[in-house]
Amino acid sequence: MSKPMEGMGAIVTRDGVGFRVWAPHAEAVSVVGSFNGWDEAAAPLAVDGNGYWYGFVAAASVGQEYKFVLRNGEQRLERVDPYAAQVTNSVGNGVIYDHAAFDWAGDDFTAPSFNELVIYELHAGTFAATKDGEVADLADLAGRLEHLVALGVNALQLMPVAEFAGDVSWGYNPAHIFAVESAYGGPDALKSLVKAAHAVGLAVIQDVVYNHFGPSDLNLWQFDGWSENGKGGSYFFNDWRSATPWGDTRPDYGRGEVRQFIRDNAMSWLENYHLDGLRYDMTPYMRSVDAGETNIPEGWSLCHWINSEVRAKYPHKILIAEDLHSNPAVSSTGPEGAAFHAQWDAQFVHPVRRAVVAADDAYRSTAEVARAITYSYGDAFSRVIYTESHDEVANGKARVPQEIDAGDPTGYFAQKRSTVGAGLVLTSPGIPMLFQGQEFLEGGWFRDTVALEWDQDESFHGIVKLYRDLIRLRLNRDGRSAGLTGGGVRVFHNNDDANLLAFQRWRDHGIGDDVVVVANLTNTARGMYRIGFPAPGKWQLLLNSDALVYSDAFSDHPSADVVASQDDYDGLQASAEITIGPYSLLIYGWQG
Repeated sequence: MSKPMEGMGAIVTRDGVGFRVWAPHAEAVSVVGSFNGWDEAAAPLAVDGNGYWYGFVAAASVGQEYKFVLRNGEQRLERVDPYAAQVTNSVGNGVIYDHAAFDWAGDDFTAPSFNELVIYELHAGTFAATKDGEVADLADLAGRLEHLVALGVNALQLMPVAEFAGDVSWGYNPAHIFAVESAYGGPDALKSLVKAAHAVGLAVIQDVVYNHFGPSDLNLWQFDGWSENGKGGSYFFNDWRSATPWGDTRPDYGRGEVRQFIRDNAMSWLENYHLDGLRYDMTPYMRSVDAGETNIPEGWSLCHWINSEVRAKYPHKILIAEDLHSNPAVSSTGPEGAAFHAQWDAQFVHPVRRAVVAADDAYRSTAEVARAITYSYGDAFSRVIYTESHDEVANGKARVPQEIDAGDPTGYFAQKRSTVGAGLVLTSPGIPMLFQGQEFLEGGWFRDTVALEWDQDESFHGIVKLYRDLIRLRLNRDGRSAGLTGGGVRVFHNNDDANLLAFQRWRDHGIGDDVVVVANLTNTARGMYRIGFPAPGKWQLLLNSDALVYSDAFSDHPSADVVASQDDYDGLQASAEITIGPYSLLIYGWQG
């Protein structure tokens, strides 16, 4: 094979393996491995233009370990292939891997449309662990998919699984961005998980980290022996732009080869692993050194370039930004936008968490909650809404039940107010997201060494059922709540003195579509309380979160169907009197 092959890293063929690496400051490069006795002289690479080096090794094959040896003056550097899809560990060797060898037969899954996504965020190492300190792998996680299917969510979002330092981590310290974490089982384990998830109707979204690399076990650091100002070298900014909260390791988004490297990584997750979307970690630090003014426009243009390509090639795959600056440009496809589909929404999580966590009813603001429900970036589904995420339940904050009542995080107040918060997540416009264990009152705070309390899945099966019923309505599984899949929203009743609000949701309007949600944010039940309804006629009670079936601690307040009479109330055509229990949510559907 005299003609260089296309591709990067280890390029597998039936006749051997081609190797290509970008090392613009190296003076000589060779590939060593178990195929040539790790002999530096056995397989030198040739200059391939623009800082690339290439060679073909007939004796190399899948499963063998390898590294590149780079010479720069007196420096002799052993480096793992930056494109390695498999490594022995974060400080070990690359492993030759063939993406084409995996059997994807039968995997013809298409993710739900964005307005019908319900995301479940999880950490692979703890989600399926059976005891604290244990690192579960992706096969263990696949064994827990039945729980997610029963819950009714239709997308799982993995915290990062790219190879990180050590075996225990949140994953936001990527050492090798193309390799799947060895402690999780490597690339075949991720593919098997995705295939198994697709087989039971679950999309899989992957968290990626492009705002920094490492900082520990960072193979790319001064990769070819060159750097300026004592900084990271060819793959990184070597000036003031290198500084991040996680180390001096921001990639050089302005350098074409680095842009291509990050673009190739994003496309690899989507194409080689059949993933259904990407969630980018902390995008403000891609466009800014300190998450303030945009002083790294190259990072923003990189997002726009990658995301525009994904949108064009894979319209059903979703792109999500953790931005938290409420910037409409995040989801804009215009020249100044980053072309994401959606962003995590700080305008929702913070006011809603405040409303359910506050100890005194007098300190809850339904006006704040109303703004959270109706906030928009121009498209109802260009935001991801939640009360719990890995960030919101750690770093000085705890799970919502724990924040509500640290002394009794599974007691009455914790059950009541956390489920009202979840109810608002699942009935407000946006893409709802839950965090692992939220559905069975997981307490404390998130740690990557602490297993979920899976026994609470049984102990609080009623709370799990409440989440299941809310999700079922959110996805219109019974044809009675299509409005919850639509973009229409109007808060028509907002009584801040009584801490009670009501809002309408709709997709196209009509029977089986229009929905009214009533939220009582006090510990006082309300009886014979009049609110407006969008149309006269029967409004069927689809869910009462105070029902005893959900918890023995609940009061089972006698809420019921209502018949709205024609009048002019709350600015709507009709009204009716409702009754609602303390800290409760009612969902009504129009029956005509």
